[in-house]
Amino acid sequence: MKFTSPTALPLETALDERDGRYLRKAILWSHASGRRGNRPFGAIIVSAEGEVLAEGYNNTFETGDCTGHAEVSAIRALAAKRPDRALLAEATLYSSAEPCVMCAGAIFWANIGRVVFGIDAERLRAFRGERQDQRDAELSCRDVFAASPHPIACIGPALIDEASAAHEGAWKT
Repeated sequence: MKFTSPTALPLETALDERDGRYLRKAILWSHASGRRGNRPFGAIIVSAEGEVLAEGYNNTFETGDCTGHAEVSAIRALAAKRPDRALLAEATLYSSAEPCVMCAGAIFWANIGRVVFGIDAERLRAFRGERQDQRDAELSCRDVFAASPHPIACIGPALIDEASAAHEGAWKT
């Protein structure tokens, strides 16, 4: 889906090679999630040294758990390993889409210090349409992160066309 009004939408953020590589892995998870019958979202958490600490995808339809968003799934997988909070403060969570309010809160509570995301919430809303069962709380993750007593860097939207591809035809109109 191409958008014709770039002034009304957030500008795309350029990424370096490392961030691009890991964001593309999160985008691959979004496609896998969609193939499994879930909403197409994926996330991975990477240490400052480049070690993939955890991966996740949206599993809300297959589990019936409304909190099974990709970011929360990755954080849960990571929590099982009981990582040091200092390690997480230096880690980056890569998400195929801008984290929702719930996921932004989970990122805060997990002490993750950096987020890089693909498609932004405004563009995602164009895919979701106006159906009430597909609407989200219209609050940016940046607003949640700004309320944090510890810094959470937020980079995005990035790789918008690549991140958008998983949403083509994935939402009811």
